[in-house]
Amino acid sequence: MTTFAPIVLFVYNRLEHTKKTVEALQKNLLAENSELFIFSDSYKDIEQQDKVQEVRNYLKTIFGFKKVNIIEREKNYGLADSIISGVTEVVNKFGAVIVLEDDLITSPYFLKYMNEGLNSYRNEEKVIAIHAYTYPVKEKLPNTFFLKNPGCWGWATWERGWKLFEPDGKKLLDKLQEKNLIEEFDFDNSYHFSETLRRQALGSKNSWAIRWYATTFLANKLTLYPKQSLVQNIGFDGTGVHLDVSNSYDTNNLAQNINVEKIDVVENKLAKTAFEKYFLSIRAGFLKRLGWKLKALTKWIKKNE
Repeated sequence: MTTFAPIVLFVYNRLEHTKKTVEALQKNLLAENSELFIFSDSYKDIEQQDKVQEVRNYLKTIFGFKKVNIIEREKNYGLADSIISGVTEVVNKFGAVIVLEDDLITSPYFLKYMNEGLNSYRNEEKVIAIHAYTYPVKEKLPNTFFLKNPGCWGWATWERGWKLFEPDGKKLLDKLQEKNLIEEFDFDNSYHFSETLRRQALGSKNSWAIRWYATTFLANKLTLYPKQSLVQNIGFDGTGVHLDVSNSYDTNNLAQNINVEKIDVVENKLAKTAFEKYFLSIRAGFLKRLGWKLKALTKWIKKNE
């Protein structure tokens, strides 16, 4: 029997981003079949109060879903704690959940893909999540495939998966080190996931996503990905709490209809290698830009000596 998982959306103080996210979601084929829960975090400081209220005023005008539930936080949770508590609350009640943040534009087929994935792999213990974003790699990928990374830009899981979530970053890092899994966790040293986890363990960063990834990785669970992204992250414009300005993750075109069919539940080596190459290209681009900046700074210092 086909069921439609509830959508959980987390918002804060970015009205225009929130509008774009909701408007894209309203255009989804299964929007009218889906119950929407919106968690609105409270302001961290008085300067943000008006912006948070603007978002909350807009939330009350949203339509086009089976039901809209608005949860206004009375205190500032911060993104990580808001997501952890909100996902826990909804998934424990409904058994499954689709998760979005306020800077994710979705394809009209996003909900179809997510619900097909949730229904197809509901009883497959090896599968812990469904993810809708795929990096814009050059390689041609299969229609759907599995990786040992649950992702965080448009994802879904079941109660059985989320109950494994380990909030202690230090415990997760210690286990990765004990099992000599840091290199694999970092996609063959192509991306600094373990460094983010170290910062989490030290208390200098608060990321729910890195702990979710580490949790699923240590449990040897897999996540379903589409060949082409059904999500575009518009948060890399300097407005986000944790994101810098970048276009490295932009996707040229969002995927249209991607049918989910049962495939072997094993990690796809081609996709993993493609992601590793992509991560390395991002690092190379960063180092190149850094070199340009240092060169320009050196010229400026010499000119003004």
